[in-house]
Amino acid sequence: MNILVSDHLSEEGLAILRAEKDMAVDVRKSVPPDELLRIIGNYDALIIRSTTRVTEAVTEAGKRLKVIGRAGVGVDNIDVAAATRRGIIVMNAPEGNTLSTAELTMALLLGLARNLYHVHHLLKSGVWDRSRHTGREIHGKCLGIIGLGRIGTEIVKRATAFGMKVLIYDPYASQELADRLEVQLCALDEVLSQADFITVHCPLTDSTRYLIQDKEFEKMKTGVRILNCARGGILHEGALQRAIESGKVAGCALDVFEQEPAEHHPLLRYDQVIATPHIGAATVEAQQSVAVQIAQQVVETLRGRPARNAVNLPPMDPEVLERLGPYIHLAEKLGRLLVQMAAGPLARVNVTYTGEMNDHDVRPITAALIKGLLEPVLNRPINYVNAPVIAQERGIKIIESKSTLAEDFSNRIALEAQIAQEVLAVVGTLFGKSEPRIVRINDYHLDAVPEGHMLIVRNSDRPGVIRHISTILADHQINIANMNVGRDKPGGQACTVVNVDTPLSEEALADIAALRLIRDVRQVFLG
Repeated sequence: MNILVSDHLSEEGLAILRAEKDMAVDVRKSVPPDELLRIIGNYDALIIRSTTRVTEAVTEAGKRLKVIGRAGVGVDNIDVAAATRRGIIVMNAPEGNTLSTAELTMALLLGLARNLYHVHHLLKSGVWDRSRHTGREIHGKCLGIIGLGRIGTEIVKRATAFGMKVLIYDPYASQELADRLEVQLCALDEVLSQADFITVHCPLTDSTRYLIQDKEFEKMKTGVRILNCARGGILHEGALQRAIESGKVAGCALDVFEQEPAEHHPLLRYDQVIATPHIGAATVEAQQSVAVQIAQQVVETLRGRPARNAVNLPPMDPEVLERLGPYIHLAEKLGRLLVQMAAGPLARVNVTYTGEMNDHDVRPITAALIKGLLEPVLNRPINYVNAPVIAQERGIKIIESKSTLAEDFSNRIALEAQIAQEVLAVVGTLFGKSEPRIVRINDYHLDAVPEGHMLIVRNSDRPGVIRHISTILADHQINIANMNVGRDKPGGQACTVVNVDTPLSEEALADIAALRLIRDVRQVFLG
């Protein structure tokens, strides 16, 4: 397996990659875009920092790419949607630079409060003036934090140690976390109107781009001081400039800009602005940490282990993943079974989860189900990353629900789809917490093992049917591995599931279908 490192990565991270005997590491710093397009098809993994831009064209050219690792937090230099469509895992290293960015934020906050940077430059230029730039204490002041992730949490700890009151805006933060940190969760308008200092610590997404514009600045206190050490584009820079000129913003500290490098940015003309060149993660410790973290993650992913910190996969704790693993496997089998039994295209599939799965995030299970639905019918690579996107593109709706009512098994996955005038349903469970079983097809109760080549036969429940099926299989040299029959009532209708060692020819299938008491026969392959 080949790994391309196209930006600077510390030696500690490179050493982890080079220790893998079956992985070749190619370090090429600052690869030009045209060269990256030309060579990326040779690599299974790409590790970058902030310089390399991974465009849709790069993901399309990376025919072997399985994973893109960002040694840092932000992935806005990666077309994540394009990578997802191609089934490429995109991961970052969010913990590595947490402390470095939090410490820089506090340094800039203190610098704003005491006018340190402007006073420093005056003194360096020969001006000794103790009265012109009187500062403000931060003790007792209100700090508004937008985003209570890892960095926001560290800011809380440091700000409260300085005696600041902290208000949080984060629509995804839990009340439990806020209570533990002894901070108040608020609406954005409340944070903007009450805070003396405002610092931004959220990712740049469609919902956070230009989160702070003219109307948000209007809601702030006159004399507010604002910081951005997260991502350029969260603050509207034109609106910020107008707020500085109007006197609404008394001070601003920026480590990030919309367009970088920003050597000649108009905001740099103002004395109220202090700026650093995107150095939030620029400490020796942070560089080592993110390099080690992303190297370990990329190796694990290439080895087929769970992808930690994947931004285009549902987050999953390793211990939880171990518990849900058998259900993920079962869901994929059920999806493969349903789509191969269907007599027409699937537009909507209802999935109901019952039991211990509902104590956890079921999105990985649903992703496996969708992969099972798509893989047998599409001639393209399908995996847990791109399956939900491809289903959406094809107009297939997956409707999830959770149930506490155990009809037959305490832990079960039930699928139901409407195809033309027919409702098709399959139900699966686990025996012994790890052995998958099909326990129902439509109204027929079974105990079938979902693996390999299988025949699904719908027949009348009459003497001799099983013997005739077995005879035909023997005549065609097909060995039966397992057979299971479910029926609605004695002498009524039945469903016969046969596991076979090898696939049936069209002739063998036709012979079974021609039997007088056979209503329908389908061959499926569940892997």
